[in-house]
Amino acid sequence: MLEKIFKLKSHNTTLGTEFMGGITTFLAMAYILFVNANILADAGMDPAAVFAATAIAAIVGSLIMGLYANLPIAVAPGMGMNAFFAYVIVLKYGYTYQDALAATLIAGIIFFFISISGLRAKVITAIPESLKIAVGVGIGFFITFIGLQEAGIIVPDPATFITLGDLTNPTTLLALFGLVVTIVLMARKFKGAVFFGIVATAIVGIITNLAPLPTGILKIPGTEIASLFGVAITNIPSFVTTGSIVNVIVIIFVLLFVDFFDTAGTIVSVTRAAGLVDDKGDIKNGNRAFMADSVGTVAGAVVGTNTTTSYIESLAGISVGARTGLATVFTALCFFIFLFFSPLLSIIIPAVTAPALIIVGSLMSKEVAKIDYSDFPAAIGAFMTMLLILLSYNISKGLAFGFLIYTIAMVAAGRFKEVPVTIYVLDVFFVLMLFFTL
Repeated sequence: MLEKIFKLKSHNTTLGTEFMGGITTFLAMAYILFVNANILADAGMDPAAVFAATAIAAIVGSLIMGLYANLPIAVAPGMGMNAFFAYVIVLKYGYTYQDALAATLIAGIIFFFISISGLRAKVITAIPESLKIAVGVGIGFFITFIGLQEAGIIVPDPATFITLGDLTNPTTLLALFGLVVTIVLMARKFKGAVFFGIVATAIVGIITNLAPLPTGILKIPGTEIASLFGVAITNIPSFVTTGSIVNVIVIIFVLLFVDFFDTAGTIVSVTRAAGLVDDKGDIKNGNRAFMADSVGTVAGAVVGTNTTTSYIESLAGISVGARTGLATVFTALCFFIFLFFSPLLSIIIPAVTAPALIIVGSLMSKEVAKIDYSDFPAAIGAFMTMLLILLSYNISKGLAFGFLIYTIAMVAAGRFKEVPVTIYVLDVFFVLMLFFTL
């Protein structure tokens, strides 16, 4: 049966290899269970409920990716979008988390229809590669900055806006310990370094009385799931009618845009590393992969979490031989098992997850080397995108500045005919966003 579904022999792999690949991928990305709960808690959500929703979204998305697309790419709620969800949509724009879930659901549904149409290829082609890269890098900087704040390493300052915090503060020292441990594990190429860095920091936090003892180990999820289930659906009218229509469009666009290109970049990188592209360079079951990711987002929003995406950490599973969707099924099984460990959240204080944010942000920024700095319009657009996402504390406005500056530079260089119509349409939208949104 497994051979019929996953074609193990033709992929030159075995059940044992796929099993190890699936577990390795899970360990590399398991941090999202704790980090996502911690970040969305800042939006007023119950951490235990988010923990359960995160696990369920990862289970659904990964199962579809494994069984339908037969690719060794795990799916789970994404970093970057959780920060946009909590710190921009809710805390900056003033929407409720229920409204933010509704926005996530709408974006997921749109992504699904884009995935089954030919629009995906046209949009990807229209946007310069440097700007695509800049969005991911800028979000990486944004996430790292949040981690530094959570750790107390960077604090507000009335004269310089921000400055170095008190490094003798006990919780800051705990975060620094976690950062050093995670860096050492990463440098030693330890599988699941970020996850085990969180575990080590939590243990030290308990020993030093900086983190509370867990209230338990195992718990069957029930009320947690029920408290968020379906909230996204019932709050669609509220989200659409709250604030200006431009705000609504901006939020949905950013959710869609970032997920769209984050997913595209991950799927391309992982499938190439696994040798799962044909002679023309096309991804095997590429359309199915995008559909699996979009369905994961819809499912995640319904159960109560942010946008899901394909995880670059799947490369960890690839490195030990995973080549089919069976590995992804095993990853989903691991998330199912951890669904019952929500009581451990009581020990996950901000100082425990801060190192993970810092490290994950740094990993997202490595693509900066691929920006074409010999092309000035693309380079200045990418630079301003990255810088403004960080300094404005807003992914959407950083994105807007970058695209507009790119267009201005292209027109000034006499290359306006090289700018696709799609970009000009987006620019009009971005101008409206900057002048008429909060």
